[in-house]
Amino acid sequence: MNLLLDTAVFLWLIAGDERLTEPARSAVLDPERRVWLSVVSLWEIGVKQKTGRLALPRAAWSYVTTAREQHGIESLALTEPAVGHLAKLPEVHRDPFDRMLVCQAIEHDLLLVTNDPVVHEYPVKTLWS
Repeated sequence: MNLLLDTAVFLWLIAGDERLTEPARSAVLDPERRVWLSVVSLWEIGVKQKTGRLALPRAAWSYVTTAREQHGIESLALTEPAVGHLAKLPEVHRDPFDRMLVCQAIEHDLLLVTNDPVVHEYPVKTLWS
């Protein structure tokens, strides 16, 4: 199954951060899988950089796009059908970025790679361990 990376997972992957579990890292690096990063994550990273909650060596768009391409990760656009899933989601998570990633994973039948325990309460396939 193909993967959609949570924003934190993407940042940990490109930084070589030890918080990324071995099962998650192995799945992301599996050449048999297509791996996606949502434009929603780019948006979230940009917001966090602008508000001072995330330090990056250069502008978010440039940094994320370059890192995504270097790691062979594809960009996933936000579409109306994906947004349509929002109304069907239970009110278990307050983070709008995570909610949109859940919607995209559902719409595109992707396995969402995340360490967020609240996301696991949604009707979406996840990977972490």
